Amino acid sequence: MAKRKSSFVCQSCAATSTQWAGRCESCGEWNTIVEENINSGVGAGPKSARAAGVPTQLVPLSGESEDAARIITGIAELDRVTGGGFVQGSAILVGGDPGIGKSTLLLQAAANLAQRGNRVIYVSGEEAIAQVRLRARRLGIDEADVSLASETNVETILATLEQTERPDFVVVDSIQTLWTDRVESAPGTVTQVRTSAQAMTRFAKKTGAAVVLVGHVTKDGQIAGPRVVEHMVDAVLYFEGDASHTFRILRGVKNRYGPTDEIGVFEMTQLGLKEVSNPSALFLDQRDKGAAGSAVFAGMEGTRPVLIEIQTLVAPSPLGTPRRAVVGWDSARLSMVLAVLETRCGVRIGANDIYLNVAGGLKISEPAADLAVAAALISSLSGAPLPADAVYFGEISLSGGIRPVVHTPLRLREAAKLGFASAFTGQGSKDGVLAGLELLEFSSLAELAGRIAASRPKSA
Repeated sequence: MAKRKSSFVCQSCAATSTQWAGRCESCGEWNTIVEENINSGVGAGPKSARAAGVPTQLVPLSGESEDAARIITGIAELDRVTGGGFVQGSAILVGGDPGIGKSTLLLQAAANLAQRGNRVIYVSGEEAIAQVRLRARRLGIDEADVSLASETNVETILATLEQTERPDFVVVDSIQTLWTDRVESAPGTVTQVRTSAQAMTRFAKKTGAAVVLVGHVTKDGQIAGPRVVEHMVDAVLYFEGDASHTFRILRGVKNRYGPTDEIGVFEMTQLGLKEVSNPSALFLDQRDKGAAGSAVFAGMEGTRPVLIEIQTLVAPSPLGTPRRAVVGWDSARLSMVLAVLETRCGVRIGANDIYLNVAGGLKISEPAADLAVAAALISSLSGAPLPADAVYFGEISLSGGIRPVVHTPLRLREAAKLGFASAFTGQGSKDGVLAGLELLEFSSLAELAGRIAASRPKSA
């Protein structure tokens, strides 16, 4: 009898080792190493996974190619993120926190596609068919011609899909619940997730169906399982949001058939997810225009300009080490802005507690938000409210200068559409200035700091 071979695989980073350890040496996570069999499946050795050795056909690069055929869902925000609809024969991975609305969104998309005459199959590995029907009834889409299945075995799912009429759209919820006979490890392990994702991706390429895989996320917000799964699929979408807010954000981080860093905004209602066509108005709703420490940032999310309120609070610190609390922005970027204000502008702010919040729960990664954050900090420290009809955008350098950013015309156009009258930015941003919108350019952050401090109301 052949000796059973096994390896120890980290469930967080997929690193392998020859023996068990409490802490993974690759990613540093504790209690994530699990023993898995390597005699079968993707982890099999060379003897059990020999290639057929049949040569493949080579084709010239200069040959004719056809545009990728897409199926339109009719949900504008979802179609925007995917680049114009789901591409036939593609595999898409959708991740998000539990209860954020992934299943709701995909069920609504499946119903829309079915109403447009597409063959749609929804496979749930976490819920029974009765539970899926109850959600569909609550959303008012229970009459849609969507075929349901509750199954977790990959071979059974593939056999079911192949014996029926070729589907156009398949949803598998979720990839962590699937298991295959090719691997002798528990469902949810690295090998099971990787093998199951590979099988579903191969089915999509072979049949031309668009396959959507739902993935769980870790405590850090990343899709659970090995990162190789994200490399297998054609697109990776993250569904973000906060339980304390009614809106959700669908963000594309990988897309082989469309732009990345595109976002779609939805609002959670009693009848499911409702798309938001003007997210800037939503993010600026209920803004306190007369409060110090509030600045409106004209940002870009993919190809879409979005106006976002940045709120800051600078308070005297009773502690030896001042607190830094940041929500929705990079804390290291905040430290850099504080250092520039302290060193280059002479603003004594480092000894205070600093609180920063991006209103609405949106996460910003764009360096153009530096100027809006700095203006809000100076406003909070000096007690001088910023102009309510002004937007801010610009990148701050370590020397204290303000650099212009790209897509200035789009930012200004969005600001003018919502009734803003002026924009504060770096020098060199004159291209695309709109009529009726005053553009105030600054070469250094010290100039802007002096302007804000000069507008401080005099005490009685």
